Amino acid sequence: MKLVVVSAGLSTPSSTRLLADRLSAATLRHVDAEPEVIELRGLATDIAQHFVTGFPSARLAAALDAVAAADGLIAVTPVFAGSYSGLFKSFFDVIDKDALTGKPVLVGATGGTARHSLATEHALRPLFTYLRALVLPTAVYAAAEDWGEDGLAQRITRAGAELARFMAPATVPAGRGFGSDAGPAAGPGPGPDVDTAAAIAPRSLTGAITSVDPADGFEVVPFEQRLAALRAE
Repeated sequence: MKLVVVSAGLSTPSSTRLLADRLSAATLRHVDAEPEVIELRGLATDIAQHFVTGFPSARLAAALDAVAAADGLIAVTPVFAGSYSGLFKSFFDVIDKDALTGKPVLVGATGGTARHSLATEHALRPLFTYLRALVLPTAVYAAAEDWGEDGLAQRITRAGAELARFMAPATVPAGRGFGSDAGPAAGPGPGPDVDTAAAIAPRSLTGAITSVDPADGFEVVPFEQRLAALRAE
């Protein structure tokens, strides 16, 4: 598997790159994947030229291809004027409109003050939702005063575990029910008219997530079991 990390930090060293690296490390603790980091700072001229010419340079094309081929994506930007940076937005403006469809994306942002912490929700999350990506529940914002604090470390750990979980979901073999692991479901299995994707739907989408604590993993409760428990209450 492949994990691609997009960092829009402008300085060297960069707190944005630091957050991106920590999110990558947290993810790789739970999944075996090959990481690749894309620094948008070095692609700024290529991105601008692409807007004018309509053709990506070799370096930009390689970066776009890497994002499209990724099994999971981490995207981190500094916050300017309460939103993502222009460089960050420009990169995702030139990406193919279908490149992120269904792809798990962990978003993060850095800023000088906690006042901009909701930029992950009102700016980043809508952007990737528009691109039809699967934006993970936990977004990570790091203000200047957050570095070295336990709260930031815990959010990074939780977000990395979430991304790893969605990068490598278990699948249900064709002909099996999607709500239970206890043998075949009643009725015939998928026939030739059933979409192949449905036959291998991830179990992570068939039940209720009752725990998101990285210490004990993600517990997926089959729908029938959850329904029976509710009826018994």
